[in-house]
Amino acid sequence: MIKFDTSNDDISVIVPDGERMTATNSTSFKEQIIAHVDEGNSRLVVDLSGVSFVDSAGLGALVGVLKRIGNRGDIVVCGLADSVRQMFELTRMNRIFTEYPNRAAAVAALKDSL
Repeated sequence: MIKFDTSNDDISVIVPDGERMTATNSTSFKEQIIAHVDEGNSRLVVDLSGVSFVDSAGLGALVGVLKRIGNRGDIVVCGLADSVRQMFELTRMNRIFTEYPNRAAAVAALKDSL
């Protein structure tokens, strides 16, 4: 189950449960976030500070959410462990998703972008 923190105005902070985002759980992750987006939440911070491994399915889930949001909002990531950051760089997802060091910086950046 994903934790949603909606206490930051119109910005939702999403915290995946578990240390791994893989084919095993990425479909459920994507479906839960897309349902949240479909409820009108389109400014998202995905806090990956508790995630130590992301595979291509996990990245694909993030891309799927990005496509659903389209031009209606924004999605950023924060708290990437070195191994997760390496995967983002290897797949060039670091050019697609803006990364922030922590949740506070990510939320502040989205608030500033209004």
